[in-house]
Amino acid sequence: MEQSLENVLKNRIEQHGPMPFIDFMAACLYEPGQGYYTSPGRKVGAAGDFYTSISVHAAFGRVLAREITAMWHSLHCPSHFTLMEVGAGHGRLACDILDYLAECQPDCYQTLSLILVDQEPTLIEAQQTTLKAHSNKVTSMTPEQARSQSFVGVLYSNELIDAMPVHRVIMTSQGLKEIYVGHDGNQFIDLLQEPSTPRLTEYLDSYAIPLHPGQEAEISLAAIDWLNDMYQVLTAGFIMTIDYGWAKAQLYAPERKLGTLLCYHQHTVEDNPYIRIGQQDITTHINFSALLERGEELGLETIWFGDQSRFLLNAGILEELEAMEASGAPEKERLKFRLALKRLIMPEGGMGDTFRVLVQAKAVEKPLLRCQQGLTS
Repeated sequence: MEQSLENVLKNRIEQHGPMPFIDFMAACLYEPGQGYYTSPGRKVGAAGDFYTSISVHAAFGRVLAREITAMWHSLHCPSHFTLMEVGAGHGRLACDILDYLAECQPDCYQTLSLILVDQEPTLIEAQQTTLKAHSNKVTSMTPEQARSQSFVGVLYSNELIDAMPVHRVIMTSQGLKEIYVGHDGNQFIDLLQEPSTPRLTEYLDSYAIPLHPGQEAEISLAAIDWLNDMYQVLTAGFIMTIDYGWAKAQLYAPERKLGTLLCYHQHTVEDNPYIRIGQQDITTHINFSALLERGEELGLETIWFGDQSRFLLNAGILEELEAMEASGAPEKERLKFRLALKRLIMPEGGMGDTFRVLVQAKAVEKPLLRCQQGLTS
């Protein structure tokens, strides 16, 4: 009989000593066959543990497709145009994007190929089923395979970086300490030790993040490493990152004493990562300032950064609403769309001010995107 993931981790600690929290989080989320994202079960939607913008309505993907079309035009309509979605899951977002392009932008659709990237190989069958109508356009890859690619086009992600394992640190009177995970015989516990890598102190120094005594925080070195890799993959084009997070002034504000780590299980929020091992999502808000600043160091141009609500409004979600109202669809369907739109763009309970969108460009001369028009970013 296979050991539970809880016992696997307990045994690792007994054999090798306390582990940095990043290793514990990585196992909880991605341990082969036992992690939250690498085990069977629905994660998103009413039957899962949380909602994403994708699960609210296809209009989200259709608006991204409008912006992708503008990106294609900004690249002078290349005859070979690649989309890469990193963290593609079941392929629902990609399907919504390709459905729109096939229907409304056939010239762009004809030029494109789509690469779906996910760490879990069992998702390939689900992706093939979801994208059956576009099967000649689609290739599935692991992150390792994706890093060897080179293309002109758009690399996009939705709620990817928040699920990357993070280091947890705390500033003490003796300096920066890292939170390790131990086991006292009954439960997993926090232990403070010296940082496992000098990159943690370098990160705080490089991005000018002053932590105050007693303040806990998360550091995502993986997000920086990911951006470095994606910069190499993209020959010319755009990186579009959609996630929840803040600029560093908000993320590491002195009043945020305990960081942002949260867990999700059956649409309830929990702050204890040491329960339901492998059965709950563990996530943190991302540091958009680090992506902005590292991107500029690499040579990426920041095109737009702001709330999801403003991005969707600028990029054309009201045009989607107008099309729905003029379509002659039943009132029940039109009402469903209005409610979905409200959820996607409204603050305080909606997703409009919880999620942010960052658009960066590489080797694109004078890009003209929809998000740059209308409301200012």
